[in-house]
Amino acid sequence: MKVTLILNDAPYGSERVFNALRLADTLIRLEDDLDLTVFLLGDSVWSARAGQKTPEGYYNVGKMLIPVIRKGLVLVCETCMTARGLRPEDLIEGCRQAKLGELGMLVLDSDRVVNF
Repeated sequence: MKVTLILNDAPYGSERVFNALRLADTLIRLEDDLDLTVFLLGDSVWSARAGQKTPEGYYNVGKMLIPVIRKGLVLVCETCMTARGLRPEDLIEGCRQAKLGELGMLVLDSDRVVNF
């Protein structure tokens, strides 16, 4: 099964990214043949920044991306990164920049798309 999770919110301040990555981890554990992609848009691109300092009371979402990177794909919107001054070398190893057209193809090809 091919699943795409689209994240939009900042990694800290709400629990949307946290819950999306919890779901990603659960899906990876439940489905051996899962083809999972997490696409980070808007302020969620900060989730893929290396060297995060986790605010008190939150989980480190950068560390939560590691199981997804191992078994799936983490794509980070190039336009959103540029708008926030993030560069490809700022990303956690295994995450990569992608254009919106790639997200469009993922949406068309996926069996399930979940937006957070």
